[in-house]
Amino acid sequence: MNILVILLPCSLILGLGALAGFIWTLRHSQYDDLEGDAARVLLDDDDEGVW
Repeated sequence: MNILVILLPCSLILGLGALAGFIWTLRHSQYDDLEGDAARVLLDDDDEGVW
């Protein structure tokens, strides 16, 4: 039972950190153009990777 004293706060901190990260991505418009990002993966950009 003593392990719950450690695990419960750790799980709450990790959960709140994940929630804070998700809210940060929402506020910084990370999910606005999902279709454009999906199409950008299919583009063939040969000029960017050439040395």
